[in-house]
Amino acid sequence: MEARDGELKADLKKELDATLHARRELGEEYDSALVDSFLGKVEQRLDGTIDRRLRRHLAEQQMVVARGARPASGSPLDSWSERFGFGVISLILAIPLSAIGAGTGGLTGLLVTWAGIFGVNAAHTARGAESGRRRKQRTSEWDD
Repeated sequence: MEARDGELKADLKKELDATLHARRELGEEYDSALVDSFLGKVEQRLDGTIDRRLRRHLAEQQMVVARGARPASGSPLDSWSERFGFGVISLILAIPLSAIGAGTGGLTGLLVTWAGIFGVNAAHTARGAESGRRRKQRTSEWDD
C-alpha cells in the first residue's frame, strides 16, 4: 500500500509541476481554472484511494462474518474485560431501574426489574460462552 501511496504522490507532484508550468505560460488570468483543474484531479485520486480502502475493509469484514467468527480481538483478556464491564454497567443501571420498578409496581415491579436484569446478563453470558466454545472447536482458520 505504501508503494501505491508513493505512486500517487509522484503522480500528484507531476500534475502540480505541469499546472505550475502551464500557469507560467498562460499567465495569471488562468489561475482559477488551473487551480480548479488541479483540485479536481486531486479529488479524483482521493476518491479512488478511499474507494479502494473501503472495499478492502468491507471485504475483510465479510470474510470474518463468512467464517462465523468475531473480528480478532487480540487477547483472551478482551473477553474478560468485556464481561467485567458489562457486569459493572448492569449493577450501576440496576440501582435506578430498581427504584423505578419498586416505586411504580411495589415488590412485583422490583422482582420484574431484577428478572429483566438477570435475563439480560444471562443472555450476554450465554453469547460469550457459545462463541468461546466455537473458537475452541476450530483448530485453524481453514476449518469450517
